[in-house]
Amino acid sequence: MLMRPLGKSGLEVAPLALGANVFGWTADERTSFALLDAFVGAGGNLVDTADVYSRWVPGHAGGESETIIGRWLATRGFRSRILIATKGGMDMGPGEQGLTKTYLLRAIERSLTRLQTEHIDLYQAHRDDPSTPQDETLEAFALLVRQGKVRAIGASNFTAPRLASALRASAASGLPRYESLQPEYNLYERAGFEQGLAALCTKEGLGVLPYYGLASGFLTGKYRSEADLGQSPRGARVRGMLNPRGLRILAALDEVAAGLAATPAQIALAWLMKRVTAPIASATSVAQLAELLKAAQLELNADAVRRLDAASAP
Repeated sequence: MLMRPLGKSGLEVAPLALGANVFGWTADERTSFALLDAFVGAGGNLVDTADVYSRWVPGHAGGESETIIGRWLATRGFRSRILIATKGGMDMGPGEQGLTKTYLLRAIERSLTRLQTEHIDLYQAHRDDPSTPQDETLEAFALLVRQGKVRAIGASNFTAPRLASALRASAASGLPRYESLQPEYNLYERAGFEQGLAALCTKEGLGVLPYYGLASGFLTGKYRSEADLGQSPRGARVRGMLNPRGLRILAALDEVAAGLAATPAQIALAWLMKRVTAPIASATSVAQLAELLKAAQLELNADAVRRLDAASAP
């Protein structure tokens, strides 16, 4: 796969990133290992996780995804072939959240231990923390970069004003800047990114790594009625998308996919790849991952893009 620059970080990524949020949740360790093997074997290189994955599962404390990736690295020795992107800042227990310097320095040590690595390629603020001065957060990241524990930093779930403010703070103080943004962005959820963030990322040369590239599976086309929602633990998340606009998007995906002998999921990801650095998508089987990876080989013509744009207009 042809690599793309991730902002001005010096890192280069394949056009599809592997979402590891399912590791230890809907993909057990054996399946997760197989997915990682297949992803690297196909030329993929960016694996995205977070310390909080999968704390939402009953009986989980967080760190399950990072732990599985660490075990895979220990058995495969593929560290130089992949870029690890993880995140910190979400609630990991009483007093264990936010973007203060003290907490981030604790959080990254735990992530490094679970991942069984000496450095993280892209360390991301999982969400904004308005209660902590941005200079303090950036100073923590600067220390981690100097120590060789982090190569580049990124932001996730930031608004345009707060991201712009952080970039100004970096420039004013000579501190590392966020080189990437991880927003929610897909054919269904467009407005949040396109109204302000897209222009800012383009202006500042930031990489964009959107999560929920397939809208929790809705854009695969497997959820077309209330009866379909029980197919997956994620089915409840897409209930609100079963509306006239959502069904119009699925119809456009079906039409474009038929013309290219592709699947709706491949078309949805190919649409994103024309707009961002690399969408993040997760899979729970090697066959499913193989289907998604084919999106990188698709070329949507102007007519196909117009159809998808029109059907999904916010």
